[in-house]
Amino acid sequence: MKYFFILLLNFIIIFPILAADDNDKKIELPDTFDGGDPQKGATLVESCAACHGSEGVSISPDWPKLAGQNQKYLYKQLKYFKDGSRMNALMMSVTPYLQTLNDKDLMNISAFYASKQSSTGQAKNDEELLNTGTALYRLGNSKKNIPACTSCHSVYGQGNSLAGYPSVAGQQIGYLKSSLIAYRSKERNAGEKAAVMQAIAANLTDYEIEALANYMHGLYR
Repeated sequence: MKYFFILLLNFIIIFPILAADDNDKKIELPDTFDGGDPQKGATLVESCAACHGSEGVSISPDWPKLAGQNQKYLYKQLKYFKDGSRMNALMMSVTPYLQTLNDKDLMNISAFYASKQSSTGQAKNDEELLNTGTALYRLGNSKKNIPACTSCHSVYGQGNSLAGYPSVAGQQIGYLKSSLIAYRSKERNAGEKAAVMQAIAANLTDYEIEALANYMHGLYR
């Protein structure tokens, strides 16, 4: 019994010290994403409307739809264009304008487009093309080291807003094709995730790129 009380006394003395040490350790949580203001963003997109439409839905198959795209992805891409990490012939005319904006402005522009409703597309009614695109998007091709697109862009193509993976559902078919080709040639190399897309696109044939673009263009929930 004597030894029990000595042990208990030691525990009573030591426990508060251990608890204090634990409390002194800061619990670090992952950074949260601070979204922008769509209304403020609406005042900054006049230069964007000519190509991307007043509501973010482009009329050309070669120009991306921005409506409904997640903020984190849009914000990062705008920063890449602003600092010259990402180059595009069509964006060169507005790059000087982007360079006059601060990070909060870019976030507000991103919030504006993210708040808009995107439109759906219509895939070509080609059975072989659709089968190829469906299989690649949903299952990938392990023999060619091509992972399923669903792992990052989700089953219905809405992407992952927290991770900054873009939505691809209903995206313009010409833009999807040119993006995959640019990744394959490593022309598109901005951002920490570019290497992943380059590695995947390197194993895609022209036909597979066309099939994937066709499938994603017609994808919706």
